[in-house]
Amino acid sequence: MMPGIQPQGRAQPDSHFHFLGRSLLFESGKDGWACRHMPKLWRYNLHYFDYLQHPQRSVENRSHLVSDWIEHNPQGTVDAWEPYTASLRIVNWVKFFLSLSAASLKKSTGAEGGPTGEFHTGLQAEWLMSLYSQALWLEQNIEYHILANHYLKNGVALVFAGVYFEGVDADRWLRKGLRILREELKEQFLTDGGHYERSPMYHSICVVDYLDVLNLAQNSPAGIPDDITDECIGKVTAALEFLNGICSPDGTIPLFNDSAFGIAPTPHQIFDYAERVIGYKAPEPAQDLMVNAFPSSGYYVFRKVDDMIIIDCGQIGPDYQPGHAHCDTLSYELAIDGRRVVVDSGVCDYEPSQERAYARSTSAHNTVMVDGEEQSEMWGVFRVARRAKPIQGHIDKTGHESVLFEGAHDGYRRLSGKPIHRRRMSYDGQGSWMIRDLLEGSGTHRMESFVHFHPDCSLVPSGEGVFRIEREGEAIAVIEALNTCRMEIQQGCYFPEFGLSQKNPVLAFSCHGEVPLQLSYRIQKTSDRQTQARGHANPLSVTLLPSRGERAGNQSL
Repeated sequence: MMPGIQPQGRAQPDSHFHFLGRSLLFESGKDGWACRHMPKLWRYNLHYFDYLQHPQRSVENRSHLVSDWIEHNPQGTVDAWEPYTASLRIVNWVKFFLSLSAASLKKSTGAEGGPTGEFHTGLQAEWLMSLYSQALWLEQNIEYHILANHYLKNGVALVFAGVYFEGVDADRWLRKGLRILREELKEQFLTDGGHYERSPMYHSICVVDYLDVLNLAQNSPAGIPDDITDECIGKVTAALEFLNGICSPDGTIPLFNDSAFGIAPTPHQIFDYAERVIGYKAPEPAQDLMVNAFPSSGYYVFRKVDDMIIIDCGQIGPDYQPGHAHCDTLSYELAIDGRRVVVDSGVCDYEPSQERAYARSTSAHNTVMVDGEEQSEMWGVFRVARRAKPIQGHIDKTGHESVLFEGAHDGYRRLSGKPIHRRRMSYDGQGSWMIRDLLEGSGTHRMESFVHFHPDCSLVPSGEGVFRIEREGEAIAVIEALNTCRMEIQQGCYFPEFGLSQKNPVLAFSCHGEVPLQLSYRIQKTSDRQTQARGHANPLSVTLLPSRGERAGNQSL
């Protein structure tokens, strides 16, 4: 099996682990593996064993960790023996064991290319017995109750175990794993190539899962039928095209739904791996105006050179598993000159925390809130009750250099008057993006529209209803209201990585009255503004206020 993708993150000495922004001096033994003072997701990472693929960690230390885990984590141990955790560990152990075998074979190969004398792999019998028992256990504990990416991980692990071992059990694991992979290839990857959980991070993770299986299939004597590999290659190629289509100009994923940097491999790493495994080559970036529609996933993109906007107007996730959903319907991210300016808030943790609640909320996204209500009813850590559904979404070129997106959702129809939020976003090809929000229905309502800026950006008042967007003291764009409304600068939180929280400026537009109500604003690149006719000024109320949470008396995020 050719080398896969090395884990992201800082180089770690043998004595330390660093996950999710938190480091720990690891001590062998039961207490070391339990790590009760660490968050659950951190503990999961400890038991995943991704670090076995880290070249900076010594082989001796990796070998010790495998043996120590076996000694102190008997079957049923909390965290260590959850099916998702076991699935990742099985795959990582197989990769490690194969790498030891390959290294030993290389060392014991003579000049004529054949084995010379006794073949030593460095594998210990207890390792193989443990791996075998973990696969037997996983087979009886498939996550049918969760499905989605968890179920796919279970299938990948069974395939790896089935290929690695021989015998009746191994053959059964391989058949079951391949059946899961084949079913979920059709279920989880949509016709436009996107993953049905609508999280770019989990999309990346699942693409790598299939690339790992294809890598294994090409380099193992165990038979994986050609028709299955052909199906995988076709779907994976479409998924790679989707990933390439939604990437920011800086080469990273958008942070919609549960997405953060540093968990999945980067798109560049994935494309490099895909080229080695299936010969995929990502197309060169176009310099002309490009429009991409992924209607099944609900992502719409238009870009020109290093400017890009991506809009989310899709289902929040599969109906039976919306656990990674956020209130981001009709939200967007904007990059100017290759750097993010308007950002999604990302995700901080999977704990029942204030940060988790904030990251999933409507006010944490670049979209509209009505009457202070959430567009989808989020509760718990991974639950959603009544949810927004898109009722319109399309994008078109309206001229040689101009683009128009139109979308709507029904998330607020449960409110009095059954309001509908419609959004029109246009681009003139000259560095100007216009966002028009319309609230339809009946009755009196309050409408708020939020714009979250990267922490590197600051907002500087520049006339009535106009703010300069500055980075490092240099104006990169202006944002201005296009109708009578109230404006206020709030403080938000940006979570680009798990465990990392940064304060960032948020500009909130609001109005109140009988529907239909409209809020509109424009973002104009400063470098192109000289050639644009500035919109007429409207009477506006502009205030600088603390965040919504602070005004409500909540603990500051």
